[in-house]
Amino acid sequence: MACHEDTELSVSIVGDRTIRGINREYLARDRPTNVISFPLQEGECAGITPHALGDVVISADTAAREAAEGGMETFERLIFLLLHGILHLCGYDHERSGEAEALRMKKKERELFSLLKREGFLNP
Repeated sequence: MACHEDTELSVSIVGDRTIRGINREYLARDRPTNVISFPLQEGECAGITPHALGDVVISADTAAREAAEGGMETFERLIFLLLHGILHLCGYDHERSGEAEALRMKKKERELFSLLKREGFLNP
C-alpha cells in the first residue's frame, strides 16, 4: 500500500486497563494486549478521509513487560509495536491470512526495525 506524503496516523499509548477495555469492546477479547490497530481505509467508510491511515493503540505496561522478558529497552519495544501496528494499517495480517502472510509481515517488521536501528533512530 502506497501512502501519500500527507498521510496521517493517530498513535495512543495507554495502560493495560485501557487497552483491555478497547480489546474487549472492539475485538471481544477480555484481556490486555500489546497493540491494536484500527484502519480507516477499509470497510464502507474507506476513502472519507483519504490521508488518514488509522489509529494505533499501544499498551505501555505490556510493552515494558515484553521488553524486560526480551532483554530490550522499553523504547525499542514501543517502536517495534508501532511498526507492527502500522503494518496492520497497511494491509499486513498475521492472524487471518495464513502462515505465509505472517512470515511476510515478520520479515517486514524486522527489516524496518533494523533500518531504524542502523540509521540511529533508536539510539539514545
